[in-house]
Amino acid sequence: MCVKKKIAKLLVGVICLGTVVSFTGCSSASADKKSADGSDLSNTLVYAGEADESINPIVSKSELSGIIFSGLMKYDAKGKPILDLAESYTYDEGSMTYNFKLRKGVKWHDGKPFTAQDVVFTYDKLTKDTTLSASVLSNYKDIASVTAADDNTVAITLSQFNAAMLDNFTIGIVPKHLLDGQDLTTASFNQAPVGTGRYKFVEWDKTGGTITLEKNSDYYGKVPNIDRVVYKTVAVENTKALMLESGEADLAWLNANYAEKFRGKDGYQNVDFTTADYRAVSVDFRTDFWIKNKDSVGVLNYAIDKDAVVKSVLNNEGSTAYSPIQLNAFGGNTAADIYKYDLNKFAQEMQALGWTKGADGIYERNGEKFHFTIQVRDYEEERIDIANIVSKQLKEAGVDMEIVLVTKFDWKAGYNGFLSGYAVEFDPDALYSQFTTDGSANTMKYSNPVVDDLLTQARHEKDANVRKDLYGQFEMAFSQQPASVLIAYLDGNYVGISGLKGLSTERVLGHHAVGVMWNIEDWTLSK
Repeated sequence: MCVKKKIAKLLVGVICLGTVVSFTGCSSASADKKSADGSDLSNTLVYAGEADESINPIVSKSELSGIIFSGLMKYDAKGKPILDLAESYTYDEGSMTYNFKLRKGVKWHDGKPFTAQDVVFTYDKLTKDTTLSASVLSNYKDIASVTAADDNTVAITLSQFNAAMLDNFTIGIVPKHLLDGQDLTTASFNQAPVGTGRYKFVEWDKTGGTITLEKNSDYYGKVPNIDRVVYKTVAVENTKALMLESGEADLAWLNANYAEKFRGKDGYQNVDFTTADYRAVSVDFRTDFWIKNKDSVGVLNYAIDKDAVVKSVLNNEGSTAYSPIQLNAFGGNTAADIYKYDLNKFAQEMQALGWTKGADGIYERNGEKFHFTIQVRDYEEERIDIANIVSKQLKEAGVDMEIVLVTKFDWKAGYNGFLSGYAVEFDPDALYSQFTTDGSANTMKYSNPVVDDLLTQARHEKDANVRKDLYGQFEMAFSQQPASVLIAYLDGNYVGISGLKGLSTERVLGHHAVGVMWNIEDWTLSK
């Protein structure tokens, strides 16, 4: 099976290389500034992005959602919520009500007027639609009511104080006139989105794998300098690097080793961001193995040389991980860094837990081998490399972590976990939906009453210093009974052509370095 996968991978590489050679032999898009259909590309940004399936801020988080849609609030360079569709707001502590005054004259990309009814519709979907399945729903459970006094005034009343509510108001507003009565998860709108943001959707060519946007000349804020964005939906990591080399792309997020090949190369620039993006072995607590052995997750940390992963896979463009919020302003409690790479300590702890090595060198307990499966997407080289190193290290220590390559994660197939990626780049309340027992993003069904209590307290605490202390306590509780084995944080290594200016590294980026386009209206392009 492994040999077949290697052969298939080599064939894909040959095909991709052949395509690149053929393309460059004719002349690249950057060189002649014309696309295949003859349109001018001189002020079109071609971005080699992710393999998106939908663009809807409620049901999916993507780079494009952030520039097509806009929320009541948006994040500034420091990751703090500031006004966006709202021109002002007040908060009444007695009634726990936010009163928003909306910008006047804002239009949807189809020309229809944006009104308070669109805001009410969006938040009603988030709080009242029992058929909606979305990872963000837990963020809005403290909303009691949303009402519109007129077309430009919205009142949002809470059932209890929520420290992260202004952050949650950054979610993109969706149009009532196009989505009323529809299932948001399956609506055709998700492949032809209409927002109020800086760029508007033009076309999604599924065959060619491109999404075309053009700048919104009626945008209420600063209109972008770059006329068009062509977003290439690329899955395979090395393809992005090949596209940059051939002139088929102007910007791409690459893994550290691919990005390194462009450093100092004529015509290119490396732009390195700090991200909150970490990789971990997340275990599925719904599966029989972890139901019986959840006490043995944390001990695996002792058997993994995380520094070796950072050095080899990440080319030192990252750091070892011990907490899901260690890079967050509210996190970084070093007392929670309780596991060091120590094979002797690992053996001692395994013995204390009742595990003994079998004749094959693999630990056993109650007649069962310490063997579990994790799924890894077959096109993500960085995750495959991390999984392979971790698997090898664990095997040498006596644990059999079997890697299963999949094209798409399958949560119903019975795998014992997956090589995950998460990020908490803004308010740490994002932990609530992921790690509380009934959290809307808790796909692996992690449950820890201490964590539930701490994250609930932190969500409703007004004092920032007390909140920081609570999150520090969370880090300790999480380390002692983890949902996953954290491996490493990644830097966000972007590569662009030298004629692309204005990218700001001031913002901490999210999962898969999402958020790079936060200030795209300030970018300029020359090619």
